[in-house]
Parts: sequence; C-alpha cells; structure tokens
Amino acid sequence: MNLNDTSEQVLALVPPELHKYLTVHNKNITVNSTEKANPKNVSDIRRAIHRYNEAQTIYNEDIFGPVQNDTIIIAIQVHTRLTYLRHLIVSLAQARDIDKTLLVFSHDYYDEEINSLVRSIDFTKVMQIFYPFSIQTHPNEFPGVDPNDCPRDVRLEQAIKLKCNNAHHPDLHGHYREAKYTQTKHHWWWKANRIFNQLQCTAGHTGMVVFLEEDHYVAEDFIHMLHLLRSTADRSCPHCEMLCLGTYLKTYQYHTNGDKRKQLSLSYIQQVRAANEERRRKMQDTQWNYQVYPYLYSSNQKVEITPWHSSMHNMGMVFNRTVWNNIMELQEQFCAYDDYNWDYSLLHLSQNRPKRDKFKVILCKGPRVFHIGECGIHHKKSNCNASTVISKVQKLLQNAKSYLYPTRVSATISAGGAKHNKKLTKGNGGWGDIRDQELCTNMTKVDRQMRKYIHFA
Repeated sequence: MNLNDTSEQVLALVPPELHKYLTVHNKNITVNSTEKANPKNVSDIRRAIHRYNEAQTIYNEDIFGPVQNDTIIIAIQVHTRLTYLRHLIVSLAQARDIDKTLLVFSHDYYDEEINSLVRSIDFTKVMQIFYPFSIQTHPNEFPGVDPNDCPRDVRLEQAIKLKCNNAHHPDLHGHYREAKYTQTKHHWWWKANRIFNQLQCTAGHTGMVVFLEEDHYVAEDFIHMLHLLRSTADRSCPHCEMLCLGTYLKTYQYHTNGDKRKQLSLSYIQQVRAANEERRRKMQDTQWNYQVYPYLYSSNQKVEITPWHSSMHNMGMVFNRTVWNNIMELQEQFCAYDDYNWDYSLLHLSQNRPKRDKFKVILCKGPRVFHIGECGIHHKKSNCNASTVISKVQKLLQNAKSYLYPTRVSATISAGGAKHNKKLTKGNGGWGDIRDQELCTNMTKVDRQMRKYIHFA
C-alpha cells in the first residue's frame, strides 16, 4: 500500500466531516522519507521561513479568541511524514476541548502541501513556526552537510590528514557528525526556546505545553486526562515537574534470530543505549500488539508517580515555564552532552541537577498518546504501512470508549526499575562536533548571534 493511501478500515472509523484532512492530492505529494531531495529554490524558502517566523500569525484567532496565559499549547514537531501528520490532525480534531488550545506546528522542512494541510485546520487556533537552521535550507553547508565534513567512520588520524571539518573532535565512539541525526535535537531545542522565550503570544504564558510529534495519535479525552493529571499532581506530588500522556508499555514484540523474543517498548528499542550504535540503526521487525491495553482503561484508572526517564516518558510529555526555566539553568549541559537525542540529553541534565532530585513525572497507565510511526529516522522497514498501526489504535480506543473521561484517578508511587535509576555514564554519541554544540548554545541567545546561520538571498 502506498503510504499516502488510507485503508477503508481506517476511514470507516473517521467521522465523514474529517475525511478532508486525509485527502491526498496527486501533485507535489510529500513522500514518507527522512531523506528528501533538496528543493530547487532554497533562497525562496529561506525568505518564506523568515517571513512566517517574523509574522507569528495565529490562524483562527478571530473565531476561537486570543491565546491566554493559561491556554494549553500543543507543540508538534513536524518533518516530512505527511501520512502520519494527517492522522494526528484527525485525532486532535476529535478531542474534547481542543477548541480551547493553541496548536503550534514546528517544521524543519518547508513543503506547500504540508503547509496547506496545517492551514486548513478549522477546529482551533493554529500557528506555524519554521526551524531556520535545517538541512533543507543549508544543503551544502553547516548545519546541513558541508562537502568538507569528515566522513562518519573515518579514523581520527586520517581525518586530521584530510583536514576535514571538526577533524579533532569526533564523538565518544570515534564517529563524525551526521546532519540528519543532529537536526532532530537542534529542532527540539529551538522549538522549545521559540515557544517559551520568543513568541509574542506566549510572553506571559504560565500554562502547560504538550510536546507531540507528527507520528503521534491522541485519544479524544487526552485534554481531560491532562487536567486530571495536573490536579492529581497538585494534591499528591507538588514537586512533579513533568506530566506524561503516552506510556511505553511492554506491548511490542521484538524478534531476533527467529524464535527468540524480547518484550520491549518501541521507543525503548529506538533509543536503547547499546554499545554498538549500529544496532540502533538497523532494527528488526516489530509487531504491534494492542490487546493487552484495555485492562488499563477501567472505572478506577491509575496514574503513576516516578522518576522521569527519557525512553519511557518522552511521548506526550508536558511541562510549563517554571520547568523550562529549570532546564535553562543547565542549558550548557544539554548542549555539550555527547548524545544526538534530545530526550537523553534532558535525562543527563535531570540526573545532574545540583542540589535537586531528578525530574519526577506523573503519567497515565492507560495511554492517551500513541506512537503510530512505522517509518522514520530509526526505522528502515521495507513494508512500512501506516494504516496497519493506525487501525489498531482506533480499535483500541473504540474498545476503551466507555472508560474514557474518568472522573477520578488513583495515584501510585514507584521508584522506577533498575534502568530508570541507572545513571548515564556517557551518551549515545553523534554530538561531538563543536559546531553543533555552539549552535545549540546560541539558540538561547539573542538573534544577533544567530544571523551567521541564516541567509535570505
């Protein structure tokens, strides 16, 4: 099946009035790839990005009213996976109280079909922000791929002889930077800085910011559960910095060597800290198993209070400006840590806060945010089929429908498992380049220091 197709089975569970978000246009289709061809008019795209970022337009503000200081902001990081984005938008459209939120779509790839889709949203306020230091806008220079960049696997001695960029600074595994991996961390950091520190509409914002990605899917009561988590945290865990709506449970089967099976979460497989980094990038097939979920959706639903861990609590993560300010106090640690994953960098920061405990999170045991991405930066499956996983999530939520919108939850406290509490000794690498660390650090500073990375002509 073409990834831009939507199966009849999936479509049957989508209200007819929302089919418009799933309509695929034959022209200028955005393929489901993390390695798209460079556009012909890079200069035009740079100017457009600058113009949109300067304007800070909020679509539908005239219908749904201005952003308030307590408005829930839903920040969605978007690359090129249009099929998944369509279904995320469909799921958001069905959420109760979505009209009281602001959706901020943060793009690292400028594409007119994606833009048209986002601007067609008519059920709440919408803003687009564009990451200006992308591979797309810098195809032959840093932060993209400079022709003189060191090859990933070249040895230090050979790199020095080649006099390639950053030859003296490979990562902790001896590898040199790969722009397609560093971009995700850069984008996440820029997006958070943009939302908390730079947008006019959020200058006095004190409410919650929900972090989603283009290949997520939300339950219709996720905002209701967000409020329940917040009120429960106020009563039971006033020091909980994070909320989490998407729980990675042991519901995926990881197949290795035919018969041997390990029960692991998909996100954990994606980001497991293996000594051999290549294992992370050549993952085996996974099979999504949703039947075990419904027992988590009952009249007495449970939430858990536990130390925040990157691979368990990075989906549907929620925090406010107070937490962001705590993160900003340790921004140098985030930017200097040799790990191309933003969430592991945040975990490193959490584990090294002076005179403070690690971040604590309160999370739903019955997830309200799901990962539907079968293809992406860590996935190289040849039979990627968006409809397969989306259909299973739809059925799961249909089966659990009578248990959505609980009036109360019960909280349990957990110290977390051994992997939860094991302190990071070193990162996953991919972030040894001094230029990446400097760009990351400069994102928190005034625009004047960033202009060397932006070209408008």
